[in-house]
Amino acid sequence: MTSSEHLLGPLPAAAYTTDANGRITYFNDAAAELWGHTPEIGKDEWCGSWRLRTADGDPLAHSDCPMALALREGRAIRGAEAIAERPDGTLVPFLAFPAPLRDGSGKITGAINLLIDISAQKQAEVQTMRLASIVESSDDAIISKDLCGVIESWNASATRLFGYSAEEAIGKHITMLIPADRQGEEDLIIGKVRNGERVDHFDTIRRRKDGREVAISLTVSPVRSPAGKVIGASKIARDITDRKESEHRIRMLMREVNHRVKNQFAVILSMIRETGKHTATIAEFERQIRNRIMALSRSQDLLVDGDWRGADLANLVDNQIRPFAAGHRVQISGEPIMLSTVAVQNLGMAFHELATNSAKHGALSSPGGTVEVVWTTSGRFRLTWKENNGPTVEKASRNGFGKIVLERIAPLALNGVGHLSFEPNGVTWTLDAPVESIRNAEL
Repeated sequence: MTSSEHLLGPLPAAAYTTDANGRITYFNDAAAELWGHTPEIGKDEWCGSWRLRTADGDPLAHSDCPMALALREGRAIRGAEAIAERPDGTLVPFLAFPAPLRDGSGKITGAINLLIDISAQKQAEVQTMRLASIVESSDDAIISKDLCGVIESWNASATRLFGYSAEEAIGKHITMLIPADRQGEEDLIIGKVRNGERVDHFDTIRRRKDGREVAISLTVSPVRSPAGKVIGASKIARDITDRKESEHRIRMLMREVNHRVKNQFAVILSMIRETGKHTATIAEFERQIRNRIMALSRSQDLLVDGDWRGADLANLVDNQIRPFAAGHRVQISGEPIMLSTVAVQNLGMAFHELATNSAKHGALSSPGGTVEVVWTTSGRFRLTWKENNGPTVEKASRNGFGKIVLERIAPLALNGVGHLSFEPNGVTWTLDAPVESIRNAEL
């Protein structure tokens, strides 16, 4: 066994030697494994790899490898990086440590080279860079801290969320973000982290640099050392302000819907009660109730289409009269006005009762009859329903449900006064009410 075999053979690192001309004189098993190739002793030069690349991946001639440079320049090279390409195409990054060998007179007689496989290190670097890129580009604030609560890392989203730059935050205690009334949360979180537990989707409040509070969803995970010991915590904070506002709006909407549904029930119960007083048969009662509830439903559709903010008066008139008459028989004029929900419901009932009566006894029962609906909003809200060219009408002998709606229910609900008159050419209904009782105040 040669001295090279005796010294280099057992090494776990790749090692080989060359003569003064660069011809390989020895290599150990670890070198052959790194190269994935077995060079010819005394023939192959400089490096035993099948092919070589630079650290950037460009082709590298064997004569330009670190061993060749060490022999040409007569000096040791510490940690030159290159890549060995195996015959199967596998790339193995390594660090080379070539050093010339000299005799007693100082003449170069050969060289020795140690090759350190850094594949795992490179993979770790890639993973670290990828993770760093993910952290930095994340829309969530990602912060790490030690077990004492001192901030160690801070991404760009943390700056956007909390207002502090990384320079301002790193090295400071995490409690700078916690409102005074929530300081106890940090002890609970750190306690769980020390036990290796994860805190998942914890909704809380944190304080920005400008003093404003922000609603966040917080996830905290233990950070461990290579040995598995918990050494800190990683926090992911997501701004949930929009979600909280949406939840609040939904709760408000549900309360409002509940209130309005109760109002609708009250209106329907009133319809049933009053209709029952003025119908002689069950069939007539069923027909009138069905039609009135359908009219109420049409008004409800307009409110839904308007996100419960109200409905346009012209649309409401058209919506309620359309089932009874062609468009050319109805003239609508007045400046645009968005009605409140109360006005939609009550005027919708009024228009339904007027249209129903007109189709049975008034202008819409006659081929040449027309209906004109006009309103103004200057000072007060004044609306007129006027029928023309219809049959001669007589004043109603009794107070039916329609008359009650037009003279009592709708006007009173709108803080106004309603008047129903029976002219020779048709019915006229007027409503006078404060504009603020009609218009949607939110628009």
